[in-house]
Amino acid sequence: MEWYDFFLYGTAAALIFDKQFFPGLSPAAGTLAAFSTLAVGFVARPLGGLLFGHFGDRLGRRSTLVVSLLLMGLGSTLIGLVPSYDTIGLWAPVLLVVLRIVQGIGLGGEGAGATLMSMEHAPEGRRNLYAGFPQMGTPAGLVLANLVFLATNSLAGHEAFTGWAWRIPFLLSFVLVGVGLVVRLRVTESPSFDRAREEQEVARFPLADAMKVGLPRLGLTLLAVLANSTVAYVFMVFTLSYGTQHLGHDQQFLILGVSGAAVLWFASIPVWTRFADRHGRRGMFIGGSVAVLVWCAAFFPLLDTGSRATALVALAGMGLIIPVTHCVQGAIIADTFPVRVRYSGTSLILQAGAVLGGGLAPMISSALLGGGSSSTGVTWYLVAVCALSLVGAVALFRAVPETPQQKVITPEFAGEA
Repeated sequence: MEWYDFFLYGTAAALIFDKQFFPGLSPAAGTLAAFSTLAVGFVARPLGGLLFGHFGDRLGRRSTLVVSLLLMGLGSTLIGLVPSYDTIGLWAPVLLVVLRIVQGIGLGGEGAGATLMSMEHAPEGRRNLYAGFPQMGTPAGLVLANLVFLATNSLAGHEAFTGWAWRIPFLLSFVLVGVGLVVRLRVTESPSFDRAREEQEVARFPLADAMKVGLPRLGLTLLAVLANSTVAYVFMVFTLSYGTQHLGHDQQFLILGVSGAAVLWFASIPVWTRFADRHGRRGMFIGGSVAVLVWCAAFFPLLDTGSRATALVALAGMGLIIPVTHCVQGAIIADTFPVRVRYSGTSLILQAGAVLGGGLAPMISSALLGGGSSSTGVTWYLVAVCALSLVGAVALFRAVPETPQQKVITPEFAGEA
């Protein structure tokens, strides 16, 4: 449900917000401005991650996840009520940015917490599978957001949709919050956190203790997961504006194409996480990183043919390849830290990667494209990020011995993990 809210904003930023909130700019500048508001939410995510991480390690995972859900729902609902630039002028983009920050803070607390709650409830031998279930929320939220977007557009008509009906999907977030609260309030606290609390091992300053893992380990972990966020947001968000403005595809075709790829992404996550539980996740992650790099080199050249069939192949390839690394990255990050500081440490890496990767990716891609139509710069950007991540993953896995439970991190933490 949080990803529904977040991706709804991304789709609207790619297709609607330039006209609603930046009407005085050229199409290219308006898209860049809209994507900059998308990036603001990513910049706010580390703040949310650190805030919720601290209280998640101090007070428990469950209560912090309830609050993060409320923040996301409140932010999205109010975005649907923000007047356009034609109505209140400069205050329109200002309010949009403020609410985007609220969204970012909420999601910053959600990403790590949901993965930990699931992973820490996992039975023996199924840690990757359980940690992968929250990752399924990413493509599921994307599909839900896009389908609601398309349904509203179809029912209201294109003119009404771009004028006012785009607000309806945001207002529906209020309904989803109610459903989400029913689910969240029925979930029990993490057994791992309960055990740490019973043994009086709750950290006073979780983030400071998490940093004891060491900057080299933290840096390599961040580098290893950077490509996934970068590639995913270029695929899910930037492709929509690029395909409509430069390739002449209609919005419905691209949204359905991305949604279909997200269905493949969703369906393949349990397959890959089971594989990781049986055969180890490190080799799978390296292989997936190589596959993502290769496909990124081919992605925009395939799109640039202008053929709908080729575009669908390009999008489907992303939907099949991205989950190989995405499904286990949460578990890889979480197992970097012992239980008592795991929420704070995981949030630090996850949100830093989101800012440097996904948060900036659509804006950087738009800037590289500029007013022209050549996607070569975007392709090289994706390939370079993927290569850096691959090097980081190889170095990380060589530097840190793999254990059956992936729990022994550093000598000072070995007893706690």
